[in-house]
Amino acid sequence: MGEARTILTIPNGLTALRALGTPLFLWLFLSQHNPGWSFAVLAFGAFTDYADGKVARALKQESALGAAMDPTIDRAYIAATVIALAIRNYIPWWVVVTLILRDIWVGLALIYKKKKSGEIFTVTFLGKAATFNLLYAFPLLLLQSDRGPGRLAHILGWSFAIWGIGLYLVTALDYTREALSTERK
Repeated sequence: MGEARTILTIPNGLTALRALGTPLFLWLFLSQHNPGWSFAVLAFGAFTDYADGKVARALKQESALGAAMDPTIDRAYIAATVIALAIRNYIPWWVVVTLILRDIWVGLALIYKKKKSGEIFTVTFLGKAATFNLLYAFPLLLLQSDRGPGRLAHILGWSFAIWGIGLYLVTALDYTREALSTERK
């Protein structure tokens, strides 16, 4: 019963909602061509990404499952979103390629570290900042246009995107350095 309690928590529920948001976003954006509701789903996803960790710490409901699910769902959320945005020409394909190659690189570094020490990476502040920037960039980029509030959304969206991509690449270097310096157990 105790194990079920550590799985069925409010933070894990928020994370699961974010996971369900990925296919919902794809359906709304690609199939229904509805940027307004797509924006709402992405904004809710960004909020739940922020809230799940805060709630877990506040309620002392941190769990190994939540720690593993959160970055995994973040990666799926980001990948699905950037691919959809590129398909609809909201962003260029180089953004997609850069983010996916970075995740493959970090995945290989993780395999190396796990094989060498049996450990995984601990999410860092910079990693959280990179994800934060990307998760806030995408909803704003959905609202971009050439005038008025859409122009501001364009500027803010690309500002968050550039910072997020830069931090994403810096964290890849940090994780690589960590993996290479791992001692064999």
